[in-house]
Amino acid sequence: MTHVTDLKTLRGLATTAGLALALASAPALAADMPGEGVTVVPLKSSIAEETFQTVLVMKALEELGYTVEPIKELEYAAAHVAIANGDGTFLADHWDPLHIDFFNQAGGEDKIYREGVYAPQGLQGYLIDKKTADEHGITNLGQLKDPEIAALFDNNGDGKADLSGCTPGWGCEKVIEHHLDAYELRDTVTHNQGSYSAIIADTITRYEQGESILYYTWTPYWISGVLVPGEDVVWLNVPFSSLPGAREDVDTSLPDGSNYGFQANDQRIVANRAFAEANPAAAKLFAVMQISSNDISAQNLKMREGEDSEADIARHADAWIAAHQDTWNAWLDEARAAAE
Repeated sequence: MTHVTDLKTLRGLATTAGLALALASAPALAADMPGEGVTVVPLKSSIAEETFQTVLVMKALEELGYTVEPIKELEYAAAHVAIANGDGTFLADHWDPLHIDFFNQAGGEDKIYREGVYAPQGLQGYLIDKKTADEHGITNLGQLKDPEIAALFDNNGDGKADLSGCTPGWGCEKVIEHHLDAYELRDTVTHNQGSYSAIIADTITRYEQGESILYYTWTPYWISGVLVPGEDVVWLNVPFSSLPGAREDVDTSLPDGSNYGFQANDQRIVANRAFAEANPAAAKLFAVMQISSNDISAQNLKMREGEDSEADIARHADAWIAAHQDTWNAWLDEARAAAE
């Protein structure tokens, strides 16, 4: 009987010890996975090359325990409204200040959380092929008021310059349309719009065939790895600073004196404010993550070269994380600490 009693006692002690261990480890597990039980809806625009940045944020959230749904695609104006209303959780490619009107119209700081800079100092503007620029002394967009200069970039025979422009609904559309009026270019320049990826692919083909080209683009993006500024193409200055909406009085000049008509933009992560306030770990993550424009451009060029499937982009993200593991871990540590 003594042996049986001792065995029961040992079992009881073991059960008690196991329960104590489980209770002790529960707070540690919660601290390690502060997002457990919370679902996140990522949004992005139709720009395939913004998937990489979005996937990096998704992978970080998953490591914090969040359940992350597949990306939902919305153009920027609608995406900002969806974020504000809670129909989407975050957008990794809010361009500041280009998207300031979208941000304000969706409710601004009251509805949308926006802290930190995800990818700093991207340029935007108009470029032409260097050969035409050198032969005709073209350095400024305003020179296209001259019908003879504009006709150099005519590819459909109507005598007007064909500008490979911006997808309808993007922030750049508003700026380009504003510039056409401000610089009195309506009579000599046509803003060709549609799917940007299709338009720019046609532009590159025409360049390769020796034609003159005029196009809008931004950095970081793969185009500047194919049409290299200073070698293949040149940036055009604008006659003077002029922007629409809330930025009408902003000076778009760069520190070196160049003026491409657009402010240098930071890519920032925006999120639903109620979600951010209820999830300090995610909010801190959104604030501290940062990647370089060069890294984004390098990944985008891989997509241009055919590595553009979901599996390819996920692999690119994993490779970036592995190459920056200490930085990655530090972000996660800061996020977890914010939840404590």
